Amino acid sequence: MVCTMAEMVIFTRTFDLLSWLIPRLDSFPRQQRFGVTKRLQDAALNFYETITAANTQRGAERQGLLLQADNYLDQLRFYLRLVTRWAWLNEGQYQHAAQMVAEIGRLLGGWRKQP
Repeated sequence: MVCTMAEMVIFTRTFDLLSWLIPRLDSFPRQQRFGVTKRLQDAALNFYETITAANTQRGAERQGLLLQADNYLDQLRFYLRLVTRWAWLNEGQYQHAAQMVAEIGRLLGGWRKQP
């Protein structure tokens, strides 16, 4: 049986992350809107789209999508560290985002361990 999105905490936490993160991207330097900013946003949105697709699959197909989602989450972590280094996010904002991403990562890890 496929779990509904409402039943899976990972979808709620990812939605919360996207709802928090995407508005902050508007404050990033304008000249980076089609560079790092776009890549950060794409990694976050691709993660959500991939876990949504994984929820409809079983077996090897699901595991492949979950691995792909894990890769998107790694990209998201990298871009968050990078924009914090450049002071586009302050330390408090980074800590908040990092906590959300860490929780999502734990949820994804638990999902990947399921048969």
